[in-house]
Formats: sequence, C-alpha cells, structure tokens
Amino acid sequence: MNKAELIEVISNKVGISKKEAEDSIDCLTDSIIERLKKGEEVTITGFGAFSAKVRAARKGVNPRNPSQKIDIPEVTVPKFKAGKVLKESLKSKGESESSEAPTEDASEPTPTPAKEEGSADSLGSSEPTPSTDSTPSE
Repeated sequence: MNKAELIEVISNKVGISKKEAEDSIDCLTDSIIERLKKGEEVTITGFGAFSAKVRAARKGVNPRNPSQKIDIPEVTVPKFKAGKVLKESLKSKGESESSEAPTEDASEPTPTPAKEEGSADSLGSSEPTPSTDSTPSE
C-alpha cells in the first residue's frame, strides 16, 4: 500500500475528503519526524514506538577496492519497535491463514500419478503420503 492508497482508505473509513486525509497523514509524519530529530520517542500504544538511534562510527571496507579500509561516520537512524497489538494481530493472521488453506510448499511430497484422482489420500488427509524413495530396494 502506498500513500495514495492509504489516503483513499482513510478517506472512505472516516468519511472525510481525500485532502483532509492527506493533511492528516502529512501532519502525523511531520510530527513524528520533528520529535525524532529532538531525540524523543513517539509511541502509539498498541501499534509501536518510533525512536532515533545513533549508529556508532566504525571501520568498513571499500566495496570497489576490498583492500582499502574506510571510516564510516556516526549516523542517526530511525528505529521502529512493533507494539503488542500489532504483533499479535500479525501472529493470529498467519495462524488463521495456515489453518484455513494449505499452501503449496516445495518440500511437501506430491501425490504419485498411480493414485486415483479425487481419492481421500491424494487430497491432503492426515495420513502421510507414501513416497517412492522409501521403497526398499532388493
């Protein structure tokens, strides 16, 4: 979702114009940036916390010339820590998706062509599907 799509969603859900929704988003992001520049943390309860972290100066390697060492200066970077409600909503979403519909995974054994189409064991019963690799060689 990009900013324009978010504006559309907010406009529809809240019942305000797209311009008002855009102004709200701009105000939110500007306020967060201002507080982070001052070294403050912005917490939206349940959603998460924005903060600014200082990454210490360090030595690095020039990617164009790996034998050359370079100094990487100290820099302030944004940090986001997800809140409890956000984490739990993503966990429960992942669990409900995995229990509702089986996903195709390359590691799962595929049914062998010898089985009848539409039989219970070829459509994902709880019984393990016999694999051709487990046949004893004589």
